[in-house]
Formats: sequence, C-alpha cells, structure tokens
Amino acid sequence: MSIADRFREHVKEHRQGMLYDLMFAVAWVGLVSLLFDFVFVGAPRWVFYMFMLAGIPAYFGFFFSLELAKQENAG
Repeated sequence: MSIADRFREHVKEHRQGMLYDLMFAVAWVGLVSLLFDFVFVGAPRWVFYMFMLAGIPAYFGFFFSLELAKQENAG
C-alpha cells in the first residue's frame, strides 16, 4: 500500500473529524487575532502566543464536553 493510498484511506475515515478540527482552528485563530487587533492592542507579543497555545487545551476541553453532553442526552 502506497503512502497516497494510506492518505486517501485516512481522509475517507476521518473526513468529518478533520473538518471539525479545521473549523475549530480557524475560529480560534480568528478570535485571538481579533482580540489582539482591537482589545489587547498594547499587549506584549508573548501574551498573543500564550493565547494561541491555549487553543490546545480549549480544543480538547470543548470536544470532551461535547462528547459528555452527547452521552448524557443518549442515556
């Protein structure tokens, strides 16, 4: 099996999840960029990077709580 075949298979299996990941990333980066363009204009650059880095736990927290809510509604 070639790398291209593996890639196609992976995308076929995880298409919806990859789309959600991309949407979250675009929304997070957009929100942080807007905050630092209009609200925290004078903040140091390292604070901007910390907000970007905070997207990692925010991502896992959001999808973990979403999964818990789905389980609660199902049962």
